Amino acid sequence: MKKETHHECCAHHGHHHELVIEGLSAAYRDILALDKISMATSCGNRVALIGPNGAGKSTLLKAIAGLIPRKSGEIRWRGTSVKKWSREFAYLPQREEIDWSFPITVRGLVNMGRYPQTGWWRKFSQEDQAAVEEALKSLDLKELEHRQIRELSGGQQQRAFLARAIAQEAHVLLLDEPFTGLDRNASILLGDLLEKLAGEGRLIIASHHHLDSVPKLFDEVLVLKTQQVSFGPVDSVLTPALIKETFEV
Repeated sequence: MKKETHHECCAHHGHHHELVIEGLSAAYRDILALDKISMATSCGNRVALIGPNGAGKSTLLKAIAGLIPRKSGEIRWRGTSVKKWSREFAYLPQREEIDWSFPITVRGLVNMGRYPQTGWWRKFSQEDQAAVEEALKSLDLKELEHRQIRELSGGQQQRAFLARAIAQEAHVLLLDEPFTGLDRNASILLGDLLEKLAGEGRLIIASHHHLDSVPKLFDEVLVLKTQQVSFGPVDSVLTPALIKETFEV
């Protein structure tokens, strides 16, 4: 049976793979972090999560990734429970949550993307090696493959983690504030890269706090304030009135 590739993700058998969230709530102990979130989107889209600090953006990403339990609600991918497809989801935490002193090279980090496919102890196959090579080349990291991750610039570090997700053959990329701390050039390069990855049929969902750049970087936006304020195409959702309503103290 032919293995499905990223490029087929968006149009496999003539339809889009859809991520559906229905009535999702999540809490940390007794504190409600997300309350009844419902949305649906499909691969090929770039979705921004915006809202004030503490609105639930990181919580939603972690809930989709299966890193925290849900209090209620459902998350489905390809029509069934998201848990069945966990290998197709890659979560990239905020940069300050990563131990950059960990002694690993760029290639070593990208190799880790294959572990969900191979397990920790099985020897890499030719297919695994090819997936790693493709990821390094597609994110322009071949010249940096033996560099320690702590030696990279912020933009290069983000590319290395995205390369790990590509090697994993992830269809859904969950990115927590990926543009934070990047200079202007690195931000432009990352924006172009996310557009390319979405164009290849991946679904990208990212928390983001620079409102001015949302229309250029994203197709859809989910506005959060613990509860769902609005969801839809950026140009119809992100109005001055909604921004004022969401961010006023």
